[in-house]
Amino acid sequence: MPHPDRSAETGASTGGSLDRTLSYRLHLLHKLTDLDSQHAYVRHTGLSLSDGRCLATIGSFEPLSVKDLAQKANLNKGQASRAAQFLVDQGLVLKRSSDEDGRGVVLTLTAAGRKTFSRTMALINQRNQEIFGCLSDDERRTLSQLFDRLIEHGRPA
Repeated sequence: MPHPDRSAETGASTGGSLDRTLSYRLHLLHKLTDLDSQHAYVRHTGLSLSDGRCLATIGSFEPLSVKDLAQKANLNKGQASRAAQFLVDQGLVLKRSSDEDGRGVVLTLTAAGRKTFSRTMALINQRNQEIFGCLSDDERRTLSQLFDRLIEHGRPA
């Protein structure tokens, strides 16, 4: 059934249908794509989706503390610590004491971690193409810019 009030499509209407709100649709897209991604991560990298994302985060922003990993991977510190330890145990990440903070650790990729990181990033790029491939280049650029604005707007002041 068409929605005569366009504000319902943007989630601006308080009386609109839940399934037309942006937050609902973002969550739905997340759920639809995560299930496929979970299977793809195991097949292509041997890692779970969350461990693969942590490896990708470490490889993209290394060296990282566990606190930084948690922030960049959108995890709580306990989740980040467990993921980091799993990746260390798998020989993919090196954990060493921080020179700046004696109580802290610094995470970097090992040689094996770099190989898995390359496969993980190739998978991420492939998944992005599969998910957003229905959009033109201009639409993808616009969506990316809109996400940047929304993320900036949502960050704590």
